[in-house]
Amino acid sequence: MDICSRNEKLAIRRPAILVALALLLCSCKSTPPESMVTPPAGSKPPATTPQSSQPMRGIWLATVSRLDWPPVSSVNISNPTSRARVQQQAMIDKLDHLQRLGINTVFFQVKPDGTALWPSKILPWSDLMTGKIGENPGYDPLQFMLDEAHKRGMKVHAWFNPYRVSVNTKPGTIRELNSTLSQQPASVYVQHRDWIRTSGDRFVLDPGIPEVQDWITSIVAEVVSRYPVDGVQFDDYFYTESPGSRLNDNETYRKYGGAFASKADWRRNNTQQLIAKVSHTIKSIKPEVEFGVSPAGVWRNRSHDPLGSDTRGAAAYDESYADTRRWVEQGLLDYIAPQIYWPFSRSAARYDVLAKWWADVVKPTRTRLYIGIAFYKVGEPSKIEPDWMINGGVPELKKQLDLNDAVPEISGTILFREDYLNKPQTQQAVSYLQSRWGS
Repeated sequence: MDICSRNEKLAIRRPAILVALALLLCSCKSTPPESMVTPPAGSKPPATTPQSSQPMRGIWLATVSRLDWPPVSSVNISNPTSRARVQQQAMIDKLDHLQRLGINTVFFQVKPDGTALWPSKILPWSDLMTGKIGENPGYDPLQFMLDEAHKRGMKVHAWFNPYRVSVNTKPGTIRELNSTLSQQPASVYVQHRDWIRTSGDRFVLDPGIPEVQDWITSIVAEVVSRYPVDGVQFDDYFYTESPGSRLNDNETYRKYGGAFASKADWRRNNTQQLIAKVSHTIKSIKPEVEFGVSPAGVWRNRSHDPLGSDTRGAAAYDESYADTRRWVEQGLLDYIAPQIYWPFSRSAARYDVLAKWWADVVKPTRTRLYIGIAFYKVGEPSKIEPDWMINGGVPELKKQLDLNDAVPEISGTILFREDYLNKPQTQQAVSYLQSRWGS
């Protein structure tokens, strides 16, 4: 999920022994035991989690760059106890507001980059709470979120950005990453410099390195084995490139890509392998924990593939090398939450066209479909999408929610993102949401 820049573009986007094995992943080693992350040959896809009778009414709560939480000003509080108290109260206030609106699930970003919002044995502490990577904030944000949300009857899905190591490549960022060398655990940037690439003006992990896939899987396993999360979600950051900052994985391709007809096919296999490993690992630890992905709304355009949607948008298959349709068909996901961030009138990527296309994809499968809605556009002036401004965006929002409720294959809605519930321009829409969803 590209939440660092939302410009106007068309693809914004068990048994005790198993638990014991999962806990081994929480050691300081970079790679987990192979048996925990690689499905045995011929293994069947994991069974999906039984569906809740209540529709999904979700919200994404982003922590990267402190977009939604923690409060930016809280980092300047010098007293650790006072700082933690302010951050915790801010989270409580947000959850109270979400509860009043009828939100029943929070997608909480616990791994925004190469750091963690829980006391990990694999990743250093995030700098988001303290201003410094590796510094203990004095409490466990993930556990606090789980405690507070669950007492309100709300579910929590741990949201991971799998490959991102940093949000930029500035000299200050490099110095900060290097400063973790003496810490335990240190940043992957210094532990495994050979895994690091630059892409989209960020430091990222090379998805084609098998050890990278295992390392990411071990991080998910650490959270699932230690915390009562209701789900795990990956966002749309797979292969993320910009015209001036392409990922240089030529050497990795030469080493591992010999069996593939093209580099593009090899890249898609890499993301496929990660999804399969994570899916099987989660189900081997806690079968009841849901696993989902929130990809860009367009899988492929019909002009490039007869199975694609009648759209003209940037496609996850071709740009992120994520064959999201295949993941659904193979039963690797409990749910998929495509980001359909356009109105009904956007001819190049109509909301209704994409929602119904995805409904057809999930119909013969056991994968649930949630639709990601662009709440961040509500009330924002736009010549291309003026619908978001009409009557505070309420008519467009109502049409999208009505369609989600009317199509049997759509199991709910997720709003992007939490802080926009507090913006002046969205208040008409917030009032509408409360009247529709709230108690």
